[in-house]
Amino acid sequence: MTTRGVVVAFDGHVGLGTIRANGESFAFHCAEIVDGSRSIDVGVDVEFEPRLKFGRPEAFAVTAIRR
Repeated sequence: MTTRGVVVAFDGHVGLGTIRANGESFAFHCAEIVDGSRSIDVGVDVEFEPRLKFGRPEAFAVTAIRR
């Protein structure tokens, strides 16, 4: 199930970020950015696959939504 959200934080030095969607936060690693880039800007709208990993919500297959 694909979900839409917005990137609310991203640390390019460690490659970790947070997406906010439906009132919930989802962590993600830069390796999950589908287009192969290793960074993404805060405020970008994205689509992703939400899953639980070790009991915490994480985002996989993160794709920036082009306007």
